[in-house]
Amino acid sequence: MGPTPDDTVRKRARQLREQLRHHNYRYFVLDDPEISDARYDRLMQELLEIESNWPELAAPDSPTVRVGSAPLEKFETIAHSVAMLSLDKGFSADDIPAFDQRVRRALKTDAPVRYTVEPKVDGVAVELVYRSGVLQTASTRGDGYTGELITPNVRTIAQVPLRLEEKNGVSAPSLLEVRGEVYMETADFKALNQWRLENDLSLFANPRNASAGSLRQLDSKVTAKRPLKIFVYGIGRVQGPELTGHCQALEFLEKLGFSVNPLVRCGLDADQAVGFFHELDAMRADLSYEIDGLVVKVDSYALQQQLGTTSRSPRWAVAIKFAALQEQTRVVDIIVQVGRTGALTPVAVLDPVSIGGVTVSRATLHNEDEVAKKDVRIGDRVLVQRAGDVIPEIVKVIDSWRTGEEKSFEMPESCPVCGARAVRLEDEAATRCINRNCPAQLKGNIRHFAAKGAFDIDGLGKKLIDQLVDRQLIASIADIFRLDVKTLEALDRMGPKSAQNLVDAIAQSRQIVFSRFVYALGIRHVGEHGARLLAARYETIEELAFADSRELEAIDGLGPVAAASITEFFSRAENLEIIRTLQDLGVEIVSEKQDAGKTADRPLEGKTVVLTGTLSSMTRNQARERIESAGGRVSGSVSSKTDFVVAGEASGSKLEKARQLGVTVVDESGFQALIRDGG
Repeated sequence: MGPTPDDTVRKRARQLREQLRHHNYRYFVLDDPEISDARYDRLMQELLEIESNWPELAAPDSPTVRVGSAPLEKFETIAHSVAMLSLDKGFSADDIPAFDQRVRRALKTDAPVRYTVEPKVDGVAVELVYRSGVLQTASTRGDGYTGELITPNVRTIAQVPLRLEEKNGVSAPSLLEVRGEVYMETADFKALNQWRLENDLSLFANPRNASAGSLRQLDSKVTAKRPLKIFVYGIGRVQGPELTGHCQALEFLEKLGFSVNPLVRCGLDADQAVGFFHELDAMRADLSYEIDGLVVKVDSYALQQQLGTTSRSPRWAVAIKFAALQEQTRVVDIIVQVGRTGALTPVAVLDPVSIGGVTVSRATLHNEDEVAKKDVRIGDRVLVQRAGDVIPEIVKVIDSWRTGEEKSFEMPESCPVCGARAVRLEDEAATRCINRNCPAQLKGNIRHFAAKGAFDIDGLGKKLIDQLVDRQLIASIADIFRLDVKTLEALDRMGPKSAQNLVDAIAQSRQIVFSRFVYALGIRHVGEHGARLLAARYETIEELAFADSRELEAIDGLGPVAAASITEFFSRAENLEIIRTLQDLGVEIVSEKQDAGKTADRPLEGKTVVLTGTLSSMTRNQARERIESAGGRVSGSVSSKTDFVVAGEASGSKLEKARQLGVTVVDESGFQALIRDGG
């Protein structure tokens, strides 16, 4: 047996748990952190070490369970004490007054009925059960009556309170059953799929699919690495306070520390609900997460009781869906595109179809296995999905439309661009062109090099890159820094002014922080996060180039696949030569520490800033960097805790939300002053 913890250790463990719960609430619920990420990580590490040395001090509600626990053999089932029924659906704003008429007819009243209206987040419904303020179980909705126990996985979601503390004058009831929607933000979903693509893993079809797959992991350590979030939207049972309505219940949950969607509207009549439907439909493209409609609920619990339920759904609520983001169309052809790593990607050419107001004529099929899995053939009738910024994708084939004339797809044995041999390694899903000088790979590498997360060269887009490579004006990424006005203005759609602007943008990009430079190199399996991990460990490109694979594997979060890819990249003489050439051409690689030290004066220290619209003097990524280097924090959503909203051209719903909340709004010139003086 090991040593017994003394009172000092017990007290410190208790203090750390309390501090970490407090800071989780400030960061994930209020969006208003009080300490740095580094300070939070140190507190978490200290608690992990205590619980590792003295396992008897580990508690089921400890913040350390968010990193995951031992894998399960299978999911157990559990019955819901109050059924999680599905909702009746409507498909246009006209269905709201129709629902209101049904409600008033059932209640035998002509008086207006008040509704709570909330966005219908496209996620996965779960139930959280708290006893004496401690999270006991978490389960999926299942069939509405019985769900699967996923408690270890839900404990890893930072926004889920593990223990309900007394907050805002509200204490935890003896029993509380909370319903919520687990979701993944669009940007996080894209980053996850990009990582899976780089690691030759199958892709998730959409954020909802990714959320569901993440929650149904037998190993909660996998779930802990997924960027899941939750909005709570109701209560099953509660033993404690007397709650009289749905809106009051949401306020109660928010006071307890749960995350409630800030777009919820209370006390609306039917006409106001219709107006909110149109308002929400207009702003959904600006939201950081996907919604597919709104939910209208009779607010009064007494009236809900009076209305009752059917065997399938409550009579007091309805879900109104927005216009579909899925449509049927025909596959005209399947072509193959070649990416920067040489991967051959099948792409379906479609009969053009309008989905959510956008004309879609192509959809990615990712790789040979995905084509086979979905059995997509030329001539097929298919269901195509478009969601937010996600690339349009074929959801499934409509088998009933098949005539027998459809043609199966076969992956070519040679590169369609350069004609070199195309091979598929045993442990990879992708077929790759083996010619490192393939023009398609060069184009992809240049696009990646100039992208926002890398050198962020404004004006160096796909069509211009195609011209530069096709006319043999560029043979490597280093040649970007040899371009001049005379060369550029001779290209299609390039005059003297646009040529000069691009030359200026290239010059401005010459100084770059180390993590962005590493990402720009396009090393396989090294995304932006991996590049930041490397920059935290090494200060120069020379140090990184001489690192061995065992040293790289030891970096937490990197892994053996990325480590092997990094060592293979730096073992090739042509890559080292390109790096030397870039430095000879004036590229200055600044270490993260040097970059942080430049800004002794940090006028936005501790401030939260939201960006909306387009800025003329800089890209969104550059604006984010300016804010962070000035000590500020960029948030994707406006709340009462936001200090400033920077409104550029064509600002969206965030600007309106800021005005409603009384948050300070600045234009582009005001933003420049803000960075300089701190407002």
